[in-house]
Amino acid sequence: MPSQEGTVIAHARKASRIPKLARNSHSSGRGVALAAAQARRHDAAAVAARREALAARRAEFFAREIEFVACPQFRRKSAEALATTPPDAAAVPLEQSRPEATASKDLTPYLASLYRTRLLTKDEEQFYFRRMNWLKYRAARMRRRLDRRRATVAQIERIEGWLTEAETVKAILITANLRLVVSIAKKFVDTTYSFDELVSEGNVALMRAVEKFNFALGNRFSTYATYAIQRHFFRLSHRGRQLRKRFIADDEALRERAAEEPTQEYCSAEQIGMLKGLFGQFLADLEPREREIVVARFGFDGKAPRTFRELGTTMGVCKERIRQIQGRAMEKLRDMAAAARLEQTVGDWL
Repeated sequence: MPSQEGTVIAHARKASRIPKLARNSHSSGRGVALAAAQARRHDAAAVAARREALAARRAEFFAREIEFVACPQFRRKSAEALATTPPDAAAVPLEQSRPEATASKDLTPYLASLYRTRLLTKDEEQFYFRRMNWLKYRAARMRRRLDRRRATVAQIERIEGWLTEAETVKAILITANLRLVVSIAKKFVDTTYSFDELVSEGNVALMRAVEKFNFALGNRFSTYATYAIQRHFFRLSHRGRQLRKRFIADDEALRERAAEEPTQEYCSAEQIGMLKGLFGQFLADLEPREREIVVARFGFDGKAPRTFRELGTTMGVCKERIRQIQGRAMEKLRDMAAAARLEQTVGDWL
């Protein structure tokens, strides 16, 4: 049995530990509260960030333009079935295992790749145009029903999925008709635009034609696209003629000015020296090819002025390219002269 003295001492020690345990318990409670407060602040910041990101996505989603060709078929009950059921003769993929015999071995890799894609049948063409426009029509109709401030992520992603599929169908239609651009571009090659430039411009016109074609009329797309691409090429050709006329006029005026030699009757030696120094600075600011052409064209190197054809032969480009570079250089020289107030300075001298 423990003695009475030992019992008293044990109770005294136990009593001395009670305040320390209470203090530890109080400190632990404060730590838990602080951690909980920090977690709540972190959660609130994350929620605010998600709301801000969703608001930005909603704004971008509702600002996106959805273009499609309206068709009376889309208001029928059978619209979705018609837009999702391909014709029996449809074949996927479009790439041919054996390129057509019309593809020459001398073609560039890009042109050769066009002949590995087969042409669409009329039924396939109708199906793809109907599918593309139906997807856009359904996306636009569904978006109009949504609240701009409450549209959910799932609703937005569903409509964006339709639009993405419509872009995929559009790519199929464009790819299947790229050969049409090449065949038309061959007839419009001139000194203004090279064949590659025309093909690039024609592809842009083809993309726009795919978006504007009304398949419900029953016509083949190639008929509509041919007209659209040719019209685009005619506009380019007209613009090129206008540019050539302007460059020729500028060239003749500058040659006349270059032929007029300043005399001491109008400008002093100091003034002439200043003009030469200023013009030298202008030429130094041009690109090397521009500077070379301007100097050679107007005989600033002391030699007889060279023609466009001579410079084209020397530099390995066509004469029209030389004309274009010269026109660009003359525009820069005019801007430099205007910035230096050259006309006003010379006017003050005279």
